[in-house]
Amino acid sequence: MNVLGIETSCDETGVALYSTTRGLLAHTLYSQIAVHREYGGVVPELASRDHVRKTLPLVEQVLADAGLDATELDAVAYTAGPGLVGALMVGATLARSLAMGWGIPALGVHHMEGHLLAPMLADDAPEFPFVALLVSGGHSQLVRVDGIGQYRMLGESLDDAAGEAFDKAAKMLGLPYPGGPHIARLAEDGNADRFTFPRPMVNRPGLDFSFSGLKTHTLTTIRQLEADGELSDQDRADVARAFEEAVVSTLVIKCRRALEQEHLSRLVMAGGVSANRNLRAQLQKALGARGAQVYYPAMEFCTDNGAMIAYAGAQRLAAGQCDGVEVQVRPRWPMTELPPLTEASGAAG
Repeated sequence: MNVLGIETSCDETGVALYSTTRGLLAHTLYSQIAVHREYGGVVPELASRDHVRKTLPLVEQVLADAGLDATELDAVAYTAGPGLVGALMVGATLARSLAMGWGIPALGVHHMEGHLLAPMLADDAPEFPFVALLVSGGHSQLVRVDGIGQYRMLGESLDDAAGEAFDKAAKMLGLPYPGGPHIARLAEDGNADRFTFPRPMVNRPGLDFSFSGLKTHTLTTIRQLEADGELSDQDRADVARAFEEAVVSTLVIKCRRALEQEHLSRLVMAGGVSANRNLRAQLQKALGARGAQVYYPAMEFCTDNGAMIAYAGAQRLAAGQCDGVEVQVRPRWPMTELPPLTEASGAAG
């Protein structure tokens, strides 16, 4: 089965072709970072308009890159939620129109299920069951995964997601949007011994996250430094280092606790923040010492992309799932509402 995947949930237009027999055939991605950077964050209307301009040309490009004709496609998968409603509608409308014109089925995919399954695109795909840490601009979640669609929420952010906290801390330091990569680069030059920021909610039971207090602490520290004069480059690097260390340490502690609680030895981390090299290294060190295995997507599949949507859609389409003729998107959509694929066991490849 050859499945076209279309991702338009926020500020990146991703298109890919996935074959259930040959794997990923082609993928491409257009990022809107340059469009939104001057505003310090995503402007929904601009995001939707850019998806309108870019999605169909990217579909044509992926077909050409894969050496396939539209007549060789078996289905279309698209992101139906969660995300920005206008951006979702662009992808959903185009996907449904293409599927109808080509006479093939279409399926709306859950964006976070796409992220969760992105590591399955690698050769060393994890086996079920495992704990998944989903960390992005809009989500920080720990989920027990027993199979595709078999999800139990263990903990989630009560306020800012980790990626959102990175963006806000970066803005405080005068860094460009998106903030995560800039914080990480700046932190490399920081003195780890100068500041110690709080690790929120690690001294109480449970697996929920809260980063709003850490954000406030960061702002307070910056204002105290500014009271003595303009922030130096070293001041900014030291604050970035302390902030990143606090987020990373908090996520590591919660992941270790989740594995112990669920008596599991496999952790999957996915979402935009999973590209953070310090987080990867600290998880590998802390969990590897306990005999646990840690899996990540390839760097190119950490942020939003069409490959994860094509893959996730292919699994459900191959099981006989598809949508009706109505175009429906869900800006808010709990992943635990997804139906299970009871036949999914072992590796999902």
